[in-house]
Amino acid sequence: MSEPMLEVTGLKAWYGAAQILFDLTFQVGHGEVVALMGRNGAGKSTTIKTLMAMIARRAGTVRFLGEDISRLKAFEIARRGLGFVPEDRRIFSGLTVMENLDIGSQPARQFPDGRPAPSWTPEKLFALFPNLGRMTDRLGAHMSGGEQQMLTVARTLMGNPLLVLLDEPSEGVAPVIVEEMAATIIDLKKEGLSVLLSEQNIHFAELVSDRVYVLEKGQMQWQGRMSELAGDISVQRSFLSM
Repeated sequence: MSEPMLEVTGLKAWYGAAQILFDLTFQVGHGEVVALMGRNGAGKSTTIKTLMAMIARRAGTVRFLGEDISRLKAFEIARRGLGFVPEDRRIFSGLTVMENLDIGSQPARQFPDGRPAPSWTPEKLFALFPNLGRMTDRLGAHMSGGEQQMLTVARTLMGNPLLVLLDEPSEGVAPVIVEEMAATIIDLKKEGLSVLLSEQNIHFAELVSDRVYVLEKGQMQWQGRMSELAGDISVQRSFLSM
């Protein structure tokens, strides 16, 4: 499968009259973890939301598994196998853990070459997130921030995605949850899934990412292997330091 899972060309986005993204071009390969990095306000989360058609005014081409999805609606993109884990979690606080998982359920999928894609069940997810398995009847409103973050990822995986978009997975959660999230991303890669994550924490990104694109004010400023960025202090100071 030489064709990338996700191929983005000339991506632009606006909030009202203000342009936020400027001609972004990048791709994500099969079974690859790619990080979008940059300071607060660099355009990372806007990029993720634009890919999911959650930004009304946008331009450019987004191809997923070779199909142009640029003009599709968010629910149509999700049905193609592109999963989205939002930064603000957006669980259903009045529903239980099991009910949240049921809502995210979609049929099993195949990769373009006919191989079956990873298929997720509650039991498989509880092995990945043991804490959730111990609170299946707990309402979302009664969960901690870290538990809600786990539930958001688990609900997305119930959709059996081929590629997962993770928006700021380490933001605002306890260090132990950050470690669990890193282990989860590594497990997803082992399952054969592709992951595109927006992230500001270079230490977290270094644990899980193969490649990285660095944004500044909505423009691409650097790209390369994660190991290269980890060793390039000048790039880190230019585009990641506060």
